[in-house]
Amino acid sequence: MYVSAARLWHDEDVNRQANFTLAPSSLTDALYQSLRARIVNGEIAAGEKLTEHRIASEYDVARPTAKACLERLTALGLLRRSAHKTAVVPDFHADEIRDLFFSRGTVESAAVTVLAAEGAVPREATEAQALIEAAARDGDFERQVEADIAFHTALVSGAGSERLSRMHELIMGEVHLTMGRFQAHRSTQGSTVAHEHATILEGIRAQDPEAARLRLAEHLDHARGRLLALLDAGTQEAAGAE
Repeated sequence: MYVSAARLWHDEDVNRQANFTLAPSSLTDALYQSLRARIVNGEIAAGEKLTEHRIASEYDVARPTAKACLERLTALGLLRRSAHKTAVVPDFHADEIRDLFFSRGTVESAAVTVLAAEGAVPREATEAQALIEAAARDGDFERQVEADIAFHTALVSGAGSERLSRMHELIMGEVHLTMGRFQAHRSTQGSTVAHEHATILEGIRAQDPEAARLRLAEHLDHARGRLLALLDAGTQEAAGAE
């Protein structure tokens, strides 16, 4: 049996509370975070099926809790399910990655334009940038990926549009999956990614929307290029093994 979802929420302080009761919403969140991490890091591989029964058995949770988690993962693009079909971890082809980054660029470009017009850098983006730089120095890939997602989320959130943020959340589920699955950050220096983020913030602080958009576009072009190169290399390797 996989470790109970409830245990995932017990830090040292919680463990000292003998009568701690986990709220259903917290249980669902804990389950979601655990499955999300397993999908992103490849422990649950592309093409693998996730059913309510499997989740309920592995985590010792009720079927409705497992169902709610599956629905949340599917809504964010971390699982795919057609009508009356089992949820499956998606595999991405080149055209999907191009479309993903087209959508992402459209949303994030709108956000940095708004921010740069006021020269307003969100505090959360500055904090995420510091974490990115620290992770790059430490060579901590997983921490850098998490900080990267937080950085871009903070930019869009800082624009102050709930609808733009909702669109971005849907996109970033798949982005996070591709980042973890292909581990594209490993194909370049961590300091390179950190520098690209820094130039976006510089454009915003300088109240230069054009520069901010350009730096963002360059950064996303590089990220997309790394993913496509790794996807192509994996395709060629698989073909050679046949």
